[in-house]
Amino acid sequence: MNTPSNMYAGAETWNPFKGCGFDCVYCEPSFQRQAKRQKQRCEDCYKYKPHCHEDRLAKIPSAEIIFVCGNADVAFCPPDFLSKIIKRIVEQNARTPHRTYFLQSKRPVCFEPFLTDLPQNVILLTTLETNRDKGYEAVSKAPPPSVRYEQFKALEYGRKVVTIEPLLDFDLSTFVTWIRRIRPEDVWLGFNSKPESVTLPEPTEEKAQELVNRLTDAGIAIRPKTMRGVVLPSVG
Repeated sequence: MNTPSNMYAGAETWNPFKGCGFDCVYCEPSFQRQAKRQKQRCEDCYKYKPHCHEDRLAKIPSAEIIFVCGNADVAFCPPDFLSKIIKRIVEQNARTPHRTYFLQSKRPVCFEPFLTDLPQNVILLTTLETNRDKGYEAVSKAPPPSVRYEQFKALEYGRKVVTIEPLLDFDLSTFVTWIRRIRPEDVWLGFNSKPESVTLPEPTEEKAQELVNRLTDAGIAIRPKTMRGVVLPSVG
């Protein structure tokens, strides 16, 4: 099933693989609830259990930006099936080479075996909500931020994007240094969009504003999401 993406404006999800085992507390109000609506169609979708839908490989959305496996983390995807997904992108490029594909994981080392297979219109993404490892186990079972950062930075791949959402409290200088060293094309940034459903350790708006200012000063493009009182500095 292909659906508009709640994470990336203008994108449509393509879900030949679904599910995740990282149990991020902020996913419960969004992805997992969406999956549970599929109970009558697929029990594994209902349980948010990682699983493949090979029948969905054939139909890739016609959107300009396609969020591949947007209702999953591909770290849990069997490598042979992820190879099939990448092969379908390559095949589709023969007809529609202008599209852009987002491929995202909170364990970015999982991309390593596939880097030479990826066409240049695939962008790799990871989420870095903070630079702080302490207490992160209460938020997610994903690799802690410092491990995720090192994995993503080490990938020898030219097209990367960082998602800082939901933004958690952070150490300003360290976090800015991390993002600069990754050298992303863009940073998607936003506060928790479901504060009525989950409470997270967040920075002040003033601190978030300084993060935006420093990243912008470094020439890094910010793609705003739930920004509250934070504004993007004018450029030029």
